[in-house]
Formats: sequence, structure tokens, C-alpha cells
Amino acid sequence: MSKDLGHVNAFGAEAIGQPGQRRFRLFARSKRGAAFFWMEKEQLNHLSLIIDRFLAQLTQGQILRTEAQVGGLQGKTTGLPADFPLSPDYDFQVGELRINYEERRSMFQLVAVPIEINMRPGEELEARINEEDAISILFTQQQAQALTTMIAAIVPAGRPVCPLCGTPLEGSPHACLRQNGHREIVPLLEDDEEN
Repeated sequence: MSKDLGHVNAFGAEAIGQPGQRRFRLFARSKRGAAFFWMEKEQLNHLSLIIDRFLAQLTQGQILRTEAQVGGLQGKTTGLPADFPLSPDYDFQVGELRINYEERRSMFQLVAVPIEINMRPGEELEARINEEDAISILFTQQQAQALTTMIAAIVPAGRPVCPLCGTPLEGSPHACLRQNGHREIVPLLEDDEEN
């Protein structure tokens, strides 16, 4: 049975761990409970882009994502509030996210659906989306804008990526497919038809 946490009073994103081994999560707390929603970096970034599009449409372009600022965004974000429970009521890996804007309430609704991964001895890994345990939250346009600012600071703070091919840079020499021409050699088969 899905659970509605209602309007959240604490909402944000953070990365846990060192670059290259970070885990990402949203945190949300309301009067009805608290939750950690763990996700991949790409899911978090995609959520941010979708919220930015919503904000741009709702405000006729008055709110647009800030891609770069002098000095970066690191000092402008806050992480997990000090009074946030370390063991929230809900804590799961996200398998699916749905977002909607409720015009009647002038609020965003985010539904996070957990994924369950089962591995039985001798069988293949089995992943299942668990709709019954979905959690929904409501948040304002101001909270949405603060969230996208947090995500814009968190996502690029990891390992730098090659601007041409998008591969994470490890600090060692990088053989970029686009710049250096290092490509896998694929043999061409010729037709041996003689006329």
C-alpha cells in the first residue's frame, strides 16, 4: 500500500562517499514521516532537468537553471539537516520516479517506487518494481528550485568527465575516442565475387 507523506518541510539531495564511489539520495521529511530515496547519479540529474523544465514552463521562463556561477555552487547548498533521523521511516533504492505538478495546490508531487532485488542461489538476479510500497511527497516551487540547485552542485562534484566523450577521468592519461582516433578496429569483410 503506497504511503503519502504530504507536504515536506525538509527536502534535498546529497552524495555520500568519495568521487568514483559515491551514492546519491534524496531526503524528505514531513509530519507524517521521513525517507531516504537512493538512486543513481543519472536518475538524480534527470530528475533535476525535469523539474527545471517544469519550473521554466510554470514561470514562463522566469526561473531557469543556473549552469555556471563564479566560485561554483558548493557554498550555496545545504545537506541533510542536523535533526534529520539517521534511520528514517522509509529507506530504499528507487526503481521508478514519477513527478507531476498539481495546479490546484500549486505544488509538485513526487512518487518514488522502490525496486526489490532478489538473488537466489543458482538463479539469475531478479529485480521487481514494488508499487505497493511507493512513497509520495509534495513540495513547493521554492523547494523545487532549491533542490535543482543542490543537484547542480552535487552531480559535477565527482570525477571530472571528458568533455568530448563523457568518460570519467581518473587522473591517468585518457585515450579519448573522439579526439585521438583510438577506435576498436572492426574488420571489413569483402565480397569475393569475381566477374
